[in-house]
Amino acid sequence: MEPFIICENLVKIYKVADLEVVALQGLDLAVQRGEMLGIVGASGSGKSTLLNILGGLDRPSAGNVWVHGRTPPTPTNLLKATDAALDAYRRHEVGFVWQQTARNLVPYLSAQENVTLPMTIAGFGRREKRAWATELLQAVGLWEHRQHRLAQLSGGQQQRVAIAVALANKPALLLGDEPTGELDSVTAQEVLALLRQMNGRYGLTTIIVTHDPQIARAVDRVVTIRDGRTSSETVRRVADTSVNSVQAVEAALAEGFTTPTHTFEEYVVVDAAGRLQIPPDLRQEANIGDRVTLEAMEQGVLIRPVKESDD
Repeated sequence: MEPFIICENLVKIYKVADLEVVALQGLDLAVQRGEMLGIVGASGSGKSTLLNILGGLDRPSAGNVWVHGRTPPTPTNLLKATDAALDAYRRHEVGFVWQQTARNLVPYLSAQENVTLPMTIAGFGRREKRAWATELLQAVGLWEHRQHRLAQLSGGQQQRVAIAVALANKPALLLGDEPTGELDSVTAQEVLALLRQMNGRYGLTTIIVTHDPQIARAVDRVVTIRDGRTSSETVRRVADTSVNSVQAVEAALAEGFTTPTHTFEEYVVVDAAGRLQIPPDLRQEANIGDRVTLEAMEQGVLIRPVKESDD
């Protein structure tokens, strides 16, 4: 099946005064339909830039980024889309959940009014608007708080309202920019669990940019971006629970998670040009500088550091 999102050699250059800042440097990424993906990376790595491009808030400088794949009749190339097409894409195809409450919600409106506001703008009928708002507020567990304004809701409850607002336009793609960044660890786990529930319940493709170290337990895959390129990815797989030790089960329960029925496999990503990024700790351990030699072996390719005496 063709991926839902395809990024090929994606480049984004910002011009600040007389300086050019390269935020993305030939990034490649594929996201499957219905996948829940986490994106992590240091500040300035390019992860928020990528999210803004996928949300239609910014345009790439070069490369291609398709949403809905490349096969007609519904592909959207965000590099070549007109301003009108990007506006329609943002209104109908994408839902956003931001870290800051001020970007998600209107403070003087109730929870229900916040959820119905995007529907009113989109031209939903009164009956459809009422039914969909009711379903969303029940889905995020806030129907009993529907008349409360933001000041009457906790931070976690506000993010639950924000998730309902993000789904008000019935998007295919849900984007989260540090949605748990201002929450305590327990509430953050609850919000991530809710995002997982919404992903499955409404058939969403969900991408979350975060610094939260627990993200791997909540998503299908975590992609690390370093220096504007995909560097590595961690895939969550179903584990053989028969080999889980009692200690592992107890440790997971102590952290607030269910029985650990998943394992995590980390891979270094090789891009379309054959480049890979060796993690800094491995480079240091192997004493790898700016040059290496490659040797074909039966098991794969051996990477050797070039010693100074070999210069």
